[in-house]
Parts: sequence; C-alpha cells; structure tokens
Amino acid sequence: MMNASMSHPPKEKPIRNKSNKFSQQEVDLAETPLFFPEGYEQFFLAIYFISLPYIAGLMFQFFYIAESKVELFLSLNEQASFILTWAIGYEIIAAIILLYIVKMSISFARENTRANGSFNREFRRP
Repeated sequence: MMNASMSHPPKEKPIRNKSNKFSQQEVDLAETPLFFPEGYEQFFLAIYFISLPYIAGLMFQFFYIAESKVELFLSLNEQASFILTWAIGYEIIAAIILLYIVKMSISFARENTRANGSFNREFRRP
C-alpha cells in the first residue's frame, strides 16, 4: 500500500505580486539603500531617530516660535533643553508619518478598486 501523502507532491502556495491588504505589505529596509546602507541599517536607524526629530524641533522653534528672528531664536535655544526640542520634533515627524501612511492607504485602496473594476458601480443607498 502506498501512503496517500507520498503519492502526491505537496501543493505550493501561489505566488502573489501584490498583497490584497495595505496592512499586510512587507517592509524591508534593504530596499532603501540610500537611507539605510546594507549592513548598517540599525546604526543609521538610531542616528535618524535622534537627529531628525531634533532638527525638526529646531526648525519649529525658529520658524514658528521665534518668527524667523535669529536673536530671539538664539536666546530661546539657550533656555530650551535637548529633550524638549527633540520631543517637539518627534511629534511633528510622527504626525507627518501618520498622514503619509493614511495617504498611502487611500491610494492603495484606490488602486485595488480600479484593478477589480468596482469603481464604475453606481452608488445605491442600502
């Protein structure tokens, strides 16, 4: 007698080019070699995590709080701590990233509806 599992090879999973859901897409830092050089991804991620929010916080203080006045910005910068400036910039960058994720999600949903052909349907009240 032959075992049923031995008579048929195991089925392979179908290859999908695009995922059906936005939240199930894979994120790979190796796909962005300009921002994350290969082998140094963790190091550059730490540098960006510290420096980018601080720079955004400094820009916010200069343009919004000091109203682009250098003397006022320099006096303000002497009094402000690194952590406070970093936290302000972190919040700004977090808001920008969240808005970008929402924009990508909406465009992903639009592409999927166009691919399925469901964008031509008439709207009907339920």
